[in-house]
Amino acid sequence: MVKPRLVLVLGDQLSDDLSALRAADKDRDVVVMAEVMAEAEYVPHHPQKIALVLASMRKFAAHLRKDGWTVAYTQLDDTDNAGSIPGELLRRAEGYEADEILYTTPGEWRLIAALEDVPLRMTEHPDDRFLCSREWFAQWAEGRKELRMEWFYREMRRDTGLLMEGDDPAGGQWNYDADNRKPAKGDAAPPKPLTFDPDEVVTDVLDLVDAKFGNNFGTLRPFGYATTRDQALKALDHFITHALPRFGDYQDAMLTGEGTMWHAVISPYLNIGLLDPLEVCQRAEAAYQAGKAPLNAVEGFIRQIIGWREFVRGIYFLEGPDYPTRNALKHARALPPLYWGVETRMACLSQVVAQTRDTAYAHHIQRLMVTGNFALLAGVDPAEVHEWYLSVYADAFEWVEAPNTVGMSQFADGGVVASKPYVSSGNYIAKMSDYCTGCAYDVKAKMGKDACPFNLLYWQFIDRHRERFEGNQRMRMIYRNWDGRDADDRKQILSEAEDCLARLDAGDPV
Repeated sequence: MVKPRLVLVLGDQLSDDLSALRAADKDRDVVVMAEVMAEAEYVPHHPQKIALVLASMRKFAAHLRKDGWTVAYTQLDDTDNAGSIPGELLRRAEGYEADEILYTTPGEWRLIAALEDVPLRMTEHPDDRFLCSREWFAQWAEGRKELRMEWFYREMRRDTGLLMEGDDPAGGQWNYDADNRKPAKGDAAPPKPLTFDPDEVVTDVLDLVDAKFGNNFGTLRPFGYATTRDQALKALDHFITHALPRFGDYQDAMLTGEGTMWHAVISPYLNIGLLDPLEVCQRAEAAYQAGKAPLNAVEGFIRQIIGWREFVRGIYFLEGPDYPTRNALKHARALPPLYWGVETRMACLSQVVAQTRDTAYAHHIQRLMVTGNFALLAGVDPAEVHEWYLSVYADAFEWVEAPNTVGMSQFADGGVVASKPYVSSGNYIAKMSDYCTGCAYDVKAKMGKDACPFNLLYWQFIDRHRERFEGNQRMRMIYRNWDGRDADDRKQILSEAEDCLARLDAGDPV
């Protein structure tokens, strides 16, 4: 009798077209899926993130069984749960007398290493759910002095044919980012993303997560994420119809009480496998071709997926397992307690952290220019910032989160991802949001007791990193502006910035 093989399906691999499933024999092999504490606890994940993955796993397992697969599924509270993916594979291999494991390459180095150590015959299949293979990206990157997303993105446009008119980009230009930076007015009323009431499976998972992870940072209920492919497709259709037309104009805008604005909120579904990146882009392209969404909106949305999403995955695997630990600026401050919900007088941070706590979501400008910007200005250890982002967001998996945090947000990779650090004073937040209205600080004050901490820390950051950044072509004007200020003003700003950092270190409200 031919022995069965085990087919591993991880919690972020919930796709019918998974390479390991394609290589398997439905009549012979056994799919192994397992909810294990090793994956639930390696960082203190947001309860909604855990619930999203576990509920989606359970429903995908049921879908596979309905499709004729034999599925060996382990729930988190099963008494014989081995506690880790390798442990579950060994346990199931013994139970089914299997000696070969088929698996799709995991999305982070930690799990790749763990599977390589499993003492069974391990047959790896590349994760081809992405539009750019690791090999293709490495070949593209070879010999380049700088790896910039824009040039990669244009290759992806040519390769996929998305928004192309023959050899030329639709509309005559590749990038409409200059049209996508409008601040939103307070009466803008963005549409709400589609949410789903918990069914019996989701309710059981919520009860389990509440019992096991109730002390983790984050509100568990209400929970409205999609947990099946059909639901995720409905969420995508809702975005295409109601939000995509204005997404381009306002993708960088922020408003009090509007956590999603015109964003799609489909990244969690893309990242666990419920949606396919090409189908998402094709639906957006079809809206443009049908005259239902403008080119600047559709191009900006597609660029986030085939440009940025594919680019950061390429960077993660190209740079290697040490990438998340890099600290080019040698920042060492502990992550301030305000990131875990402790009181802050800064309205922007209070808004974004509270939203993160309640929904496990924040859009890219909230992450980059509020929480990320402040951590970089304050000199927070990028490893702690990385762990925070990986913990608190429902779409955070290391292959996508680490380059966004270590590279784009914290410049801890020394410029692999970004050509300059993404830092700004409070002026950017004031321009792109209404957060500063009613804040305890005065965003227009450059110094003094009411000065916005972003203003003080911005110039302190510029001053302390002069040696590294003064020669950066994109930052020379900044240094000329700083040097042109009155010497006494510079001295006062730096002194007040140090006082602000001292309050942070002492745990006092800032």
